[in-house]
Amino acid sequence: MIVIAHVSDIHLDGTVRAAERTNLVMRYLDRLDHDFDAVLVTGDIADHGRPEEYEEARKLLTSRHPVLVCPGNHDVREHYRQAFLGQEPAPGPINQVHTTDRAIYAICDSSIPGRHDGHLDEETITWLAGVLAASDRPVFIAFHHPPVTLHIPFIDEIRLHRAEPLAELVAGYPNVAAVLVGHAHAAAATTFAGKPLLVAPGIASGLILPWEGDYVADPGFPPSIAFHLYDDEGRLTTHYRVVPRGLPQGR
Repeated sequence: MIVIAHVSDIHLDGTVRAAERTNLVMRYLDRLDHDFDAVLVTGDIADHGRPEEYEEARKLLTSRHPVLVCPGNHDVREHYRQAFLGQEPAPGPINQVHTTDRAIYAICDSSIPGRHDGHLDEETITWLAGVLAASDRPVFIAFHHPPVTLHIPFIDEIRLHRAEPLAELVAGYPNVAAVLVGHAHAAAATTFAGKPLLVAPGIASGLILPWEGDYVADPGFPPSIAFHLYDDEGRLTTHYRVVPRGLPQGR
């Protein structure tokens, strides 16, 4: 069985609070006995996109499990590329493919420099089509912005727009296991092009749902993560977990 630990929106900003919340999550995952197929971090790694924020991220996002990271709307491609890939600054999308024994992860860049909404450009769609066509195992497509309406007005305004090319591509490949995103700071589950679309909760804060209040985010929400389980029958199950400060009782 494939088990993915999915976290998102850590928003490292140089404060002790942001670092402690990120460290709490990563150390919790490392203390668990299970060997995860991947720890997936779907964007907004840095809060301001500064080089020093990415240096902190490189130290905190270490694990005995494979850690896969993609940019979000708060990230700056040039500084992200230098810190995580050791590459010279370049403005183009940062798309990567990661292969494990049991799955393939197509990690896409849905950010638009200077904006908060998202888009997968033609270069990314062409790249993703090539990954899907060449895949011989289940593929998890990951990026930052949800490509559908979540009925949260603040997030829906800055979601991934013009998602039709992606939907057509996903619908055409039965080996797509799920689409995994972040951005909303709220756990959510729905479908996209006939596939599961799963939104990770936030690490930095939690989003207030429209029927819960008239403000946007609550920094007092505890960090939460998603565990995605994909079994041998092709069935996907997701568990959402508030991250405890220690291992569960009874261990």
